[in-house]
Amino acid sequence: MKINKIILISFLMLLANGVSAQHHHHDHEGHEHIEGTVYEEVDGKKVPLPGVNVYWKIVNEGTVTDANGHYEICVHEKIHCLVFSCVSYENDTVHHMDHGMHYDHVFAGEHMLSEVEIAARRQAQFVSVLDPHAVQQITGEALRRCACCSLAESFETNASVDVAYSDAVTGAKQIELLGLSGIYTQMLAENMPNFRGLASAFGLGYVPGTFMNGIQVSKGTSSVRNGYESISGQINVDFKEPEEGKSEKVFVNLFGSTMGMAEANFNTYFKTGEKSGIALLGHVNHNFMKMDSNHDTFLDDPMVTQYNVFARYNYMGDVFTCKIGGKALKENRLSGQMDFDPDKRGDIGYDVYGIGINTQRYEAFAKTGFFFSRPETSLGIQQQFTYHKVDSYFGRTDYDAKQLSYYANALFDSYIYNDHHKYSVGASYSYDNFDERLADSAMNRIEHVPGVFAEYVFNDECHWSVIGGFRADYNSYYKKMLYTPRLHVRFKTESELALRLSAGKGYRSPNVLAENSTLLASSRQLMFLETPKMEEAWNYGINLTKHFDIGEKELELMVDFYRTDFVNQIVLDRDTDAHQIRIYNLNGKSYSNCAQIEMNYELFKDFDATVAFRFNDVKMTIDDTLREKPFVNRYKGLVSLSYAPGTWQFDLTTQLNGDSRVPSLSGNATAVENGQDIRRSPFYVMLTAQVTKKLGDHWEVYVGGENLTNYKQDKPIIAASEPFGEDFDASMVWGPLSGIRAYLGVRFQIK
Repeated sequence: MKINKIILISFLMLLANGVSAQHHHHDHEGHEHIEGTVYEEVDGKKVPLPGVNVYWKIVNEGTVTDANGHYEICVHEKIHCLVFSCVSYENDTVHHMDHGMHYDHVFAGEHMLSEVEIAARRQAQFVSVLDPHAVQQITGEALRRCACCSLAESFETNASVDVAYSDAVTGAKQIELLGLSGIYTQMLAENMPNFRGLASAFGLGYVPGTFMNGIQVSKGTSSVRNGYESISGQINVDFKEPEEGKSEKVFVNLFGSTMGMAEANFNTYFKTGEKSGIALLGHVNHNFMKMDSNHDTFLDDPMVTQYNVFARYNYMGDVFTCKIGGKALKENRLSGQMDFDPDKRGDIGYDVYGIGINTQRYEAFAKTGFFFSRPETSLGIQQQFTYHKVDSYFGRTDYDAKQLSYYANALFDSYIYNDHHKYSVGASYSYDNFDERLADSAMNRIEHVPGVFAEYVFNDECHWSVIGGFRADYNSYYKKMLYTPRLHVRFKTESELALRLSAGKGYRSPNVLAENSTLLASSRQLMFLETPKMEEAWNYGINLTKHFDIGEKELELMVDFYRTDFVNQIVLDRDTDAHQIRIYNLNGKSYSNCAQIEMNYELFKDFDATVAFRFNDVKMTIDDTLREKPFVNRYKGLVSLSYAPGTWQFDLTTQLNGDSRVPSLSGNATAVENGQDIRRSPFYVMLTAQVTKKLGDHWEVYVGGENLTNYKQDKPIIAASEPFGEDFDASMVWGPLSGIRAYLGVRFQIK
């Protein structure tokens, strides 16, 4: 009964959050409003009651009482019945015309709850019509619907984010958003920039799925509070915390796949006081099997061993909060030909091709917050320190690198006159020190970037929301001032239609070698034709979100279009010469147009469906010719189904992947001879499925399969039989590399 009550309260709190974001305060504009205080009787005395839902009947537009039980709500033109709703009390409904513009309400009749069973499921993915930004929330429910070994697998059921292999040998994966590479998407860890620089190539594998509490995906430029780097979008990862509802008290996950990968995960948290707690998260994975299903002598999957730990401490006081933590990761990645022996590398006459990538990464962070007596006024300080070291080789080419980074952000939030007019001001500082060595060449870069920013938010909490932000930063390495304006506008109708418009600018410092180190799995020569400049682009977007009531179910429809125009971009030219990758700054146009439609609907009880289709038009000037950007699918379709009757859950996702342009290989004799110079990749379908069975309150068993259509790119490695020859190239990847992959897992949890 206690658990069921907790579930009910959690549901009502979620509902309250949805309602609270709509309350009205139009007094500064001359509109009539009602205000007052809600009380409960305790031992014959009236005590202010916080957290009470106050809303207009039928339209469900309202507010929630603050810590002092006070509420304020705009008078509705058509609805006159005001509802007061609170856990443990019967709902009270009053007619506001009978009470004037001030009304204090007292709950009298306590409602004793009997045992309640909540039948509704938490949505796996959703976009709130109240948020000024079109942010798609990927909940823990969605993360459990796929193998989710890491952040890379978390987007299998997401229509906006694509994940693909970077090459055919290292196992590195990269995301794609709005038809652009993941380097143009700002990656955040709890709203602090992360996975930058040396982590760009393999960073998606550094976040175990069991560490995450949820993911937020937003398209286009985002808030200036988080920096200037967001160009195509922003992905923020929320990790589990030592708080009820944000982590399990004990969680164990064991996983194994037919590709020889096994992993174990362990999470726990415990309270150290009434307001504090510690969480410990651990992960280890190891590949036990060497496989070569296409008989090209190269491993289908690299042999990877990773150790990953995360410890954090939270203190949540009334006027002061503090979150500190640290992460440590060690990963050894070995790939190449089946017979490769790393101990023999460098021996005279040893001509077996191998790749070794050894990574160490350490992070420490501190987030402190101070709350002032004035409502909604606070000061927050974020700090993060990162050390990343890579020792690697690709055949006979060595690549070693170190990165030392520090990030600090101070943010002050308050309001002007009332909470319809909020503002944020702050200052940030970032430091990056890169030391890279490729073969006999050394490249060092030290970058200091101090900056200031301000953001104004208008929200009538009824129809309009406007967020205008501006920041100014100075980059010491490029000796350049960076001015970043951004604007977001949202208009919502009473019929649950939200229209969002966004526009803004973004910059990023290119880390060409670190971000493209997987290109070293090739005999192509890297040629820098000029010194790389900062990348710079404008992004514009429009999003329509509409909720329809169909029967007793709600259909969510989202339609959006985004355009990105580059002022400068680093071009990796693979077309001009099949034996070179020419690197230079953009000289001409480069743009991305991306249009998408997505629908989410519960077809019948416990059966959810997502259907989406996206079209990409991405072009850039390569060798003075505007042409389609390579390896970007022209379109993508997705159908994701989830059925959860009782203790069972069945998940099925189908991806339709359109064709893409493949760089010309006419100058590569081996590729031409073996039919690998295809110019365009074909359309293909991928299918994933998972079945989960709950065994009591604590155990779950799940079994699933990826790429059940068994579609694979034919001969992904060019000149695999001569890896030290001039035609060898493992970077021309446009499709899946391995066939059907089955897996089995078991979860144990105590909430």
